[in-house]
Amino acid sequence: MSGVAGTSPGGPSQGGLALARIVREPIVPLIGLLLALVAALHVIQPELDTPSWVARTIRFATPLAILGAAQTLVMLTGGIDLSVASVASMAAYLAATRSSSDGDVVAILIGLGAASAVGLINGIGVAIFRVQPLIMTLGMGLVVAGFLTVYQTFAVASAASVPDPIAWLGGGTSFGFFPNSLFLFLPLAAVILFGLRRSGFGRLLYAIGDNSVAARLAGVKVWQVLLVAYVLAGLLAGIAGLMISALANAAALGLADTYLLPSVAAVVIGGTSIFGGRGGYAGSIVGALILTVLVSLLTVMDAPNAVRQILYGTIILVVAAAYTRVTGNT
Repeated sequence: MSGVAGTSPGGPSQGGLALARIVREPIVPLIGLLLALVAALHVIQPELDTPSWVARTIRFATPLAILGAAQTLVMLTGGIDLSVASVASMAAYLAATRSSSDGDVVAILIGLGAASAVGLINGIGVAIFRVQPLIMTLGMGLVVAGFLTVYQTFAVASAASVPDPIAWLGGGTSFGFFPNSLFLFLPLAAVILFGLRRSGFGRLLYAIGDNSVAARLAGVKVWQVLLVAYVLAGLLAGIAGLMISALANAAALGLADTYLLPSVAAVVIGGTSIFGGRGGYAGSIVGALILTVLVSLLTVMDAPNAVRQILYGTIILVVAAAYTRVTGNT
């Protein structure tokens, strides 16, 4: 016989179970939060042109969502990639400076190839030499930033222009309202969502994040899975960098630096555990949209950039602390 309504002897309360369910399946409350932010924005700025605003919001959310994909892959394994912003800037800058001499296609491949190479180095460090992911990727981010500074001295005579296909894809609109970036993002997101939930590789990511020792004892070649995860993260960061350069219509050193903290925040908001093993990409997509709308709201309110950084950091701390408490008690 239970002593308190809504509880069972020795078991969690109904409120605790509900909170745990939200942590495990956060999409519905996240969508509710997104709609609430959109409603607040329209209350503050009722003259907002909805169709063009939606298209603009999607264009700006797409690079963040792609960076969120990179973070999701590695965070599911219990890691993190703090080099994604530097890698994104590198891919954009290499493509922009090589397009005039090598052509758009070759320049894009150079940028994406360099981004994948950095991901490979990250993967080797984490998977083979077992360097802590935070240290490995932070160090590689600094190496990439230094490389770009040196490269800039050699490329100063080259015209830096965003490749035309990237400018069309990342910054253009079709049919008057459809963001061209969706031609890339929709199939990319579908592949990632399907791969995480239905492919053997996706299941291995969850298994390693949940318990890497058990996965290794079960015969999983953990180092190979981690290596592929970090290479894919580098490639995705490179793609995001190209999209960012299209939005800015320019490529420069540090172009994507402001995306680093939001890329982590979007994934954490989306319900992916920073300890690995739980979460998914759908939540990261909604998290990217939430942060993009939140930036629009703060811009309308004339909030300085420092306030945004404080907000991102607070979101990460609060959500991570709540997740740890709930999962520790259920």
